[in-house]
This record gives sequence, C-alpha cells and structure tokens, in this order.
Amino acid sequence: MSFIKEFKAPILFLVKFLILYLVLNLAYGLFIDHYSPKPDPVTQLVTKNTDFLLRSIGYSTGTTLDPNGPYVVLNENDVAILSVYEGCNGVNVAIIFMAFLLSFGRVNVKLAWFVPLGLALIHIVNLLRIGLLFYITKFLPGYLYFTHKYLFTAIIYVLVFLMWYLWLTKMYKYRAQRA
Repeated sequence: MSFIKEFKAPILFLVKFLILYLVLNLAYGLFIDHYSPKPDPVTQLVTKNTDFLLRSIGYSTGTTLDPNGPYVVLNENDVAILSVYEGCNGVNVAIIFMAFLLSFGRVNVKLAWFVPLGLALIHIVNLLRIGLLFYITKFLPGYLYFTHKYLFTAIIYVLVFLMWYLWLTKMYKYRAQRA
C-alpha cells in the first residue's frame, strides 16, 4: 500500500493521461470515419491554409479533393505536387499536447489560455511543415521520405516537449523533488 501512496500523483497523472488520450483519439477516429472515404474537414482546412500560405509567397497553388482517396491534393498550376492525408493535419499531435496538460494538475486561467496558444502554435508549425514538404517534393524529391518521416516529425514533437517543459517550469511552476 505504501507504493501506491508514494506514487499516487504519477499514477493519477498516467491514468488521467491514458483516459483522455484514448477518449480524444476515439472521438477523433469516429469523426474521421464519419467522412470516410472523403477527407475530413480538418485535413481540408489545413491543406487550404497551406495553400493560402504558399500563395502569399508567390506560388500558384490550389487544392483538390481526390476522388479516389481520403486526402487533399496540393497542386501548382493544376499539377498535383503533394497529397495531404488525415495524419498530416496535426490533430494527433494536438491530442497528445492537450491530454498531457489536462492531466497535470487542475484546470485554471493559465491553462485556459496556454492550451489554445499551444494549439495555434502547433497548427502554424504544421502549416510550415506541409509548405516545406511541398517545396521538397517539387525541388528535392529524393529527400521527401526522410524529411517527412523523421526530420519534421522530430521537429514538431520537440516543439510539443518544449511547450510542456515551459508549462511545467514557468506556468505551473513544477519543481521535481530531489532525493
């Protein structure tokens, strides 16, 4: 019994995190399934936002819903360049980000503005990621697999970890106890 007493806070955090993560992922999965076989509205929005970003820096881009799959095509001058799937919209990263923050401590005013700010930052970084993938697909296609699979995944998760660290040390003011 002393083990549970000693580790009550971390165990409670893990249980809350797992429940939130599973519930949010289940809800998101149902959301995705509702629109299947077409792309969901979030993926469409992210692709259109990336299109806007690329247009604002001079590319002649557009978006097209692919009739054969659940993705949105980002094209330039009506030539398909990049397909954006559900997994590229940043929702899974946002779910992990929120589940962690909502599981750690109480909901308060700081958290009420930190979560939306963090979600906005994740969205912006994700738009930049997709824009850079567009560029890489067009000009450096040999690097697409590595940058998509490893480099940009690492960058977005490092961002999330930095935001968690900022939350814990500056906003929540968590201090680890030393033995």
